[in-house]
Amino acid sequence: MIKRRIVIKWPNGKQSIVQEGEDWIEEAEKAGIDIPTGCLTGSCGACEIDVNGKTIRACITSIQYSKNKELKVELLYDPYW
Repeated sequence: MIKRRIVIKWPNGKQSIVQEGEDWIEEAEKAGIDIPTGCLTGSCGACEIDVNGKTIRACITSIQYSKNKELKVELLYDPYW
């Protein structure tokens, strides 16, 4: 299976070109973005980010292809984490 390329626009103004199936937390780190983590199993919600307006848990979700080939990321901040 051929993995498609996707452009990610990060909240710090940087852009990354990645392949679908890559890890959100690793790619964010490469772009200088720190996605908070807690349990790393998707239970606690510490790693939630908004991708094109949809909330995902970055620790258990891989980067998915988008028809417009671009993903815009917004970070969610919980004052309790």
